[in-house]
Amino acid sequence: MMIIVVEGISAAGKTTWCKSHGQSNLIPATFPADRKAQPLTGIETAQYWTDWNAKRWGDALQMERGKGLAICDTDPLKLHYSWCLCQIGALPKRQWELQLQATRTALQEKQLGFADAYFVKVIDYQTAKQQCEEDTCRVRDRFELHFRLQPFLVHWYELLEKALGGRVLLTLPDDGLPPDVIPLNELRYDINVFDRFVSSLEGKTK
Repeated sequence: MMIIVVEGISAAGKTTWCKSHGQSNLIPATFPADRKAQPLTGIETAQYWTDWNAKRWGDALQMERGKGLAICDTDPLKLHYSWCLCQIGALPKRQWELQLQATRTALQEKQLGFADAYFVKVIDYQTAKQQCEEDTCRVRDRFELHFRLQPFLVHWYELLEKALGGRVLLTLPDDGLPPDVIPLNELRYDINVFDRFVSSLEGKTK
């Protein structure tokens, strides 16, 4: 029984890896159809995204129960996105705080949780740009913004590695990774671990 998260910036190759190594267990990266109609800030917006993220986590739990393994294309917790935007000045600090509060409540209620393993792809600009331009099936109109987020995304998961202890890999394994080499995660809904992790971000949030 395991949930694996695959992360990285837009055009890093997450979806390609997921389809190659876990198509039958895939929880795809999805977004609500009315997302562009939502305001950029406010408690309702924070709750709106938390509810959507909780839906994806629920899908992962259902997949895990049915097949023993779920592979998530992007992290259902998704809190890193608000934090990263905040770091480059693209989101007000207050909105990060609202998203944090909504996410923490969802974790307490077991509507969101920590995955068992995280594979995070780090990619150079030219390779990512080329992959972006070659992918004609998707619109990536925020590619430049997302590439600016990469250093902060990596730092987020480096700190999460310390908080969870050995569950983050800064690469996408070429041959996949047999689930039996990943230890049982007893911290899935541990609010104390969450709080310690968030505290490790303090002083790094603009």
